[in-house]
Amino acid sequence: MGWMAPVPPQRRTGHAVAVIGSGPAGLAAADQLNSAGHSVTVYEREDRIGGLLTYGIPNMKLDKRVVQRRVDKMEAEGVCFVTGVNVGVTLAAADLRNSHDAVLLATGATWPRDLRIDGRDLDGVHFAMDFLSVSTKALLRSTATPLSAAGKRVVVIGGGDTGNDCIGTAVRQGAASVVNFELLPQPPVQRAADNPWPQFPRVFKIDYGHEEVIARWGRDPREYCISAKRFIGANGCIEAIETVRVEWTKDDAGRWTMEEVAGSEERHDADLVLLAMGFTGPENQLLEQLAVAQTPRSNISTPEGSYRTCVDSVFAAGDCRRGQSLVVWGINEGRQAAREIDTFLQPVSHLPVSGGIIPRTVSAQPEEISVPA
Repeated sequence: MGWMAPVPPQRRTGHAVAVIGSGPAGLAAADQLNSAGHSVTVYEREDRIGGLLTYGIPNMKLDKRVVQRRVDKMEAEGVCFVTGVNVGVTLAAADLRNSHDAVLLATGATWPRDLRIDGRDLDGVHFAMDFLSVSTKALLRSTATPLSAAGKRVVVIGGGDTGNDCIGTAVRQGAASVVNFELLPQPPVQRAADNPWPQFPRVFKIDYGHEEVIARWGRDPREYCISAKRFIGANGCIEAIETVRVEWTKDDAGRWTMEEVAGSEERHDADLVLLAMGFTGPENQLLEQLAVAQTPRSNISTPEGSYRTCVDSVFAAGDCRRGQSLVVWGINEGRQAAREIDTFLQPVSHLPVSGGIIPRTVSAQPEEISVPA
């Protein structure tokens, strides 16, 4: 629309920063570091910039023209984007580190949680993100998708935003039916006693994917308290899922425990199964090359309140550091990591801090001022 014109920095510091990953955290950090005058290069292994914003979120939810518009603005301001480079695979991490004054890891938490039950290797059982990324690539390239839900009985295992996006995409591709399995119980309509404000409300919600299934088939696609036990196939292809109902109860210590309900076994026909059970952390190959420390949950380890890793001049931000989260958290992490990198490269940073207020310490008591009576 032309409301935001490119504003290149008035001076360059002479420092070079590499940002690995072009998702929300990587783009936010690159934008801030470039505005501070550093020369920033963003490395992306896919063929388009945007990471999760481009290939993780469906186009009907986030128009890719909006993402590209911001990328174009950043490029006009001096940010360099390099696609098709998988750092740690096609480009050695050590070479990248040696050629830059600082490196920011913003690779996301892309390692999907798997469901290793009998029949997992049948054709037709896929990770949700593979389905979403292939669908978006086909849309952007105006080609037929090699992984389509058209005419198929689709079962999405796992809820959350990713599961809902799979539901909405399957509906648009012309699925014959869509069902969503959720292991946990259906949330209450109102906050439970153990979920007070200001905690995030764990209440029953209907998202756009659910609404579209209701409009198309007259029912909510979600099945709660259900666990997949076995994938059943014929000629190497998925044709059904064997499930069992589960029951959740609290033990004497107040902890939730799950038990299978005897005699509740069911068979659900399926031609396409999408696993949307979240992510376990970042991929390890790059981190192992850099010898970056990781937490017990496999996220990149940094000191509390810092984005600096145990490796000199290497920083981390976004889902690869804090775990799977929201886009807004990724943006915030990228911006705050950029400020820390800026202070690492030069004595004073004028980049914004969280909340927009720079904490100040008083080194001495102010002099008392006497006021005439």
